Amino acid sequence: MDVYVRQGNILEVETDALVVNLFKGVTRPGGATGAVDKALDHAISELIRQGDLDGSLGQVAVLYPRGAIPAKRVLIVGLGEAEKFDLEAARRAAAAAAKKARALKAQSLTTIVHGAGVGGLDPRDAAQAVVEGTLLALYTFPKYQQKAEETPSLPSSLTIVEFDAAKVPALEEGARVGRIVAESVAFTRNLVMEPPNIATPAELARRAREMAEEVGLHVEVLTDPQLEELGMGLILGVGQGSANRPHLVVLEHNRGREDLPTVVLVGKGITFDTGGISLKRSQDMWRMKHDMAGAAAVLGAMRAIALLDLPLHVVSLTPFVENMPDGRAYRPADVLRNVNGKTVEVINTDAEGRLILADALGYAARYTPDAVVDLATLTGSQGIALGDLAAALFSNDDTLAQELMAVAPRVGERVWRMPLWDEYKEALRSDVAEVKNAGSRTGSLPNSAKFLEHFTEGYPWAHLDIASLVWVDTPKDYRPKGATGYGVRLLVEWLRTRSA
Repeated sequence: MDVYVRQGNILEVETDALVVNLFKGVTRPGGATGAVDKALDHAISELIRQGDLDGSLGQVAVLYPRGAIPAKRVLIVGLGEAEKFDLEAARRAAAAAAKKARALKAQSLTTIVHGAGVGGLDPRDAAQAVVEGTLLALYTFPKYQQKAEETPSLPSSLTIVEFDAAKVPALEEGARVGRIVAESVAFTRNLVMEPPNIATPAELARRAREMAEEVGLHVEVLTDPQLEELGMGLILGVGQGSANRPHLVVLEHNRGREDLPTVVLVGKGITFDTGGISLKRSQDMWRMKHDMAGAAAVLGAMRAIALLDLPLHVVSLTPFVENMPDGRAYRPADVLRNVNGKTVEVINTDAEGRLILADALGYAARYTPDAVVDLATLTGSQGIALGDLAAALFSNDDTLAQELMAVAPRVGERVWRMPLWDEYKEALRSDVAEVKNAGSRTGSLPNSAKFLEHFTEGYPWAHLDIASLVWVDTPKDYRPKGATGYGVRLLVEWLRTRSA
C-alpha cells in the first residue's frame, strides 16, 4: 500500500473512502468531522440523534455524499471515551476504518489523523499509530492453494490529509516510521505463518540473510562446523534428532561502531517442536510451527532498526533448530554443555527452547552488551498466568525492566513483570550437572526464567515469555487470524526511546 501525507482541505479530496472520527458522547461534531457534517447537511448529526452512531471505539458508520463533496463515501469511526483515548485507541480506530473500507472495496482511503487535535496526542505519534493500525489490519498471508480463495480487495493507497501546513512535516515523519514498523511486523507474520516443511532452519536463515542484505545489516550464519567449534552443545543437542540441521543467524546494525551503546536481541527459533523424545500430544501439535515466533519478531525488529537507522549498535542472535525424535535425538538424562562450558542435565526434551536460548545468551557476552533482551514462546504457564493480554517479563535489572514496561502501553503490547527470586533455583538443582532444564509443574514459569538467568554473563538482561501472544484464532482489532507479530513494535519502540 502506498502511504501519503497531503496538506489540504478534506472537503476537496477525491477518494473512495474519507475517514473522520467521533468521540463517544459527542452530540455536535467539531473540527474536520464538523466540517464534513455541515457539508452533508448535518447527516452525521442525524446519525447521532437517531442512535445509529455514538462514538464507541471501533464503531463505523457510512454515509454517501451524493456529490456534496468529492469523496464517494464518508466513514465516521468511533474513538471511544475522550478521557481514555491514547495511541492504542487511535490504532484500533484506524484498523476498524480500514477493514470497513476493504469490505466496501474502496481502492483509495483518505483519513484525518485521529487524536492529533482535541485528542491531545503528539501529531507524529498519532500519524504513526494511524498508519500502523491501517496496514496491520489489512495484512493477508499468501495462501498455498492451487485455486486461491477470493482475496478481499485491499485499498491500494492511504492518504493522511492535514489542513495545517505546520503539522505536515511531523505527520510525514510519523507516517514513515509507521510504515516501516508495520511492514516489519508483516515480515515477521509471514515467517510465522509459513508451514514447517517450508520454514526449516536453513530456509529461515536464507530469508534472514536476504532481508539483511536488502536493508544493510551485517549477517553471519553459523552451521554445524562453526557451532561445534564454538562448543554450542545445547543448540546442537536439541537439533541432533532432525535431518534439518541447526543454524544460528547473527545480524548486526552499526557493526564496528564501538562508540555506540550495544544491545543484543535474542529470539527462540524452534522451527517445529514435536517435544522430542518427551513427545507432545498430537492434538494441536500443528501450532508448534509458531515456536519460532520469538526469533521471527527479533528479525522483524532488526529490519525496522536498520531502516530507521537507529544510533545504536544492535546485534541479534536467532538460533533456528527443529526438535524431532529419532535414533540420534537427545534424551532425558543426557548432560549437555553450553558455549561457556556450563552444564545442563536434560529432564524433559520438550523444554528445549530454554536450551537453545542458553547458548545464545552465553554467546551474547562476547559483545559486552549494555542490555540483552530475549523473546521466546517458552511456556504454556505464561498463558495460564496472564492469558493472552500480556507477556511475562523477567529481568535482573530494574532500570531495563522499567524501560520495557514504560513503552509497552504506547504500542499496545503489554508486559507484566514477574519475580526472579533465588528460591526458584531449588527446583533446578541437578545431581549430575550445574542445573537441570525442568523442575516441577509448580512454578514452571519463573523456573524457566531462572534457568535462563544462570547463563547470562553479568549484563542487564530481560526475558519476555510471549507464548500466548503470537497467534490469534479470532481476528481482533488490527490482528487478523493467525500470526500477530507480537514483540516487533515493543522492541523497536524501546530502542527508539533508548536512542533518543
